[in-house]
Amino acid sequence: MSYYFTNDENLKSEVRTNKVIINGLPFTFYTDNGVFSKKGLDFGTRSLLEVVDIKPGKVLDLGCGYGPIGIYLAKKFNIVPDLVDINKRSLNLALKNASLNKVEVNVIESDGFANISCMYDYIVTNPPIRVGKEKLYSLLSDAIKHLNNNGSLWLVVSKDQGAKTLMKDFNKMGKVTLINKNKGFYIIKIEK
Repeated sequence: MSYYFTNDENLKSEVRTNKVIINGLPFTFYTDNGVFSKKGLDFGTRSLLEVVDIKPGKVLDLGCGYGPIGIYLAKKFNIVPDLVDINKRSLNLALKNASLNKVEVNVIESDGFANISCMYDYIVTNPPIRVGKEKLYSLLSDAIKHLNNNGSLWLVVSKDQGAKTLMKDFNKMGKVTLINKNKGFYIIKIEK
């Protein structure tokens, strides 16, 4: 089985176009096979975007997929975020989607933080839960290490996929705040 956090060169492309409105802002996104939420904006990401609140600063969309988080942040907060993913198909879509939505972004191919040397004021993510707890926790720990002092990590995790445990476990690394709950999805902010 092919996962969205791998590169499967043999996977047939089937580009789709999805139109969505998030907090009153219209967006059009191309999606494809082999990327997360290929049928359109998923409920968890929407729930995160509806409440995320950042100020101007250095921003990273970690595991950007086809780019909805970073592109939304660019348009809503008038910033130029970094979008990072390991999946080349996702990165190509993110570039096309940024152009389609008339925003500027920086796209970086990286397995987690392997190719990232910057520090950030904000990291926003719908993390790849399916990589397993050990790899997920390593990725989120690295994210916190890449935050500037007083920076924050915003993420969405389903209650059924360990949101409460994650909040308890990461309380040692920063101030953990439950921002919102929406139909089993927890929007969590971890401040460094």
